[in-house]
Amino acid sequence: MNPEMIAVGLDIGTTKIVAMIGRKNEYGKLEIVGMGKAKSLGVHRGVVTNITQTIESIKQAVEEAENESGLAIKSVVVGIAGQHIRSLQHSDYIIRQNSDDVIEDKDIDSLIQNVHNLVMLPGEEIIHVLPQEYKVDGQAEIREPRGMYGSRLEANFHIVVGQISSIKNIGRCVKSSNLNVADITLEPLASAEAVLSQEEKEAGVVLVDIGGGTTDVAIFKDGIIRHTAVIPFGGNVITEDIKEGCSIIEKQAELLKIKFGSAWPGENKENEIVSIPGLRGREPKEISLKNLSKIIHARVVEIIEQVYLEIKNYGYDENKKKLIAGIVLTGGGSQLKHIKQLVEFVTGMDTRIGFPNEHLASESDDEFSSPVYATAVGLVLKGVSKNQTNEISVVDPNNDSHPQTFKSAPQPETTPQEPTDQTPTEPSEEDEESPNEKPEHRKGFLENWADKFRNFLNDDL
Repeated sequence: MNPEMIAVGLDIGTTKIVAMIGRKNEYGKLEIVGMGKAKSLGVHRGVVTNITQTIESIKQAVEEAENESGLAIKSVVVGIAGQHIRSLQHSDYIIRQNSDDVIEDKDIDSLIQNVHNLVMLPGEEIIHVLPQEYKVDGQAEIREPRGMYGSRLEANFHIVVGQISSIKNIGRCVKSSNLNVADITLEPLASAEAVLSQEEKEAGVVLVDIGGGTTDVAIFKDGIIRHTAVIPFGGNVITEDIKEGCSIIEKQAELLKIKFGSAWPGENKENEIVSIPGLRGREPKEISLKNLSKIIHARVVEIIEQVYLEIKNYGYDENKKKLIAGIVLTGGGSQLKHIKQLVEFVTGMDTRIGFPNEHLASESDDEFSSPVYATAVGLVLKGVSKNQTNEISVVDPNNDSHPQTFKSAPQPETTPQEPTDQTPTEPSEEDEESPNEKPEHRKGFLENWADKFRNFLNDDL
């Protein structure tokens, strides 16, 4: 197995923790060579609430993935989400000292640094600063200002903010599981990588990832992420409603939701009944499927209305903000029967279910094509497409105590980089390129923040 294209994604969710190992084949498709999953007992709505239990779940998932693949995992690409994530829009500008010089990387760095200096709420930290469009001396809708003349450089930014303590807790869990953080990304961005096409991102699309504890929303337009939000409701809340409404235990409520649940009550007749075994010799309990659907319908409508509110906050009714590609549902909650039709009814927007199978090799197990694993697949895709070193140890069956360690060589980006989605870095004198050398790859905003995050963890943990 060629170790150069291998990456490991670690999805720390509310209901499950997934460790997925994948590699790109000769056709550029993703082959999943190993996956492990464990029940997530220490995470609530995307936030770590029990460090010990989360570490145990991570270790269990990683061990299962290692046994299936024959590889010893050293570093992972981690997804970050949770109810502590919020976003805001901000405009900022700088006045350049010499307008006779063209705009360079240092000018954009200075503008971005202004945004990073914004005062957040106590305990919060800016995670991502994503530029939308630039203005140069009042001229708007500029994608790439480098090389232009101007004295005033201005930009609109989408800023993603999270709680420092929640971020550090995730880092502690990963490091305490004897793993290194190779990269980190927002989970809705990872899910988007797995299920959205570039055409959809250009046309305007809403990604809705319905997880167990939260529903993540990411809106793309003109190939740029425009709006993000985390709604603190997910599939677990639906299960809890069924449990309370039908007076049954949680395990039975989850099975009812998966096997017989529907988001559209009109599909069930009054006489459709399912029998639930009684507890400890008690009589079986009969549940009306019509009532079950009414319970599910009420909660799903609440989640969809919250999503629709975020779409309205983005301003999709403006001509320049039209979302032609509609809504793409993914995550475990998207598998609920008739949820696509309900979303279309409530929002009036075209809707489809997002499967990550477009990027997977044809011989991949059907299980990996499920929307449940969209985030994990996206994290692996992020890993194999980044110019970074991921350590993977190949276990020698004859000598498990001395595994052979490979380091993946830096790989070129598999998709074109957006001009507005990059943070330029100022080259040092000794790194200046000669005329015969190829231009050095500029790190994107997410890569720069991932570097900052790793240093942050190493300094504080």
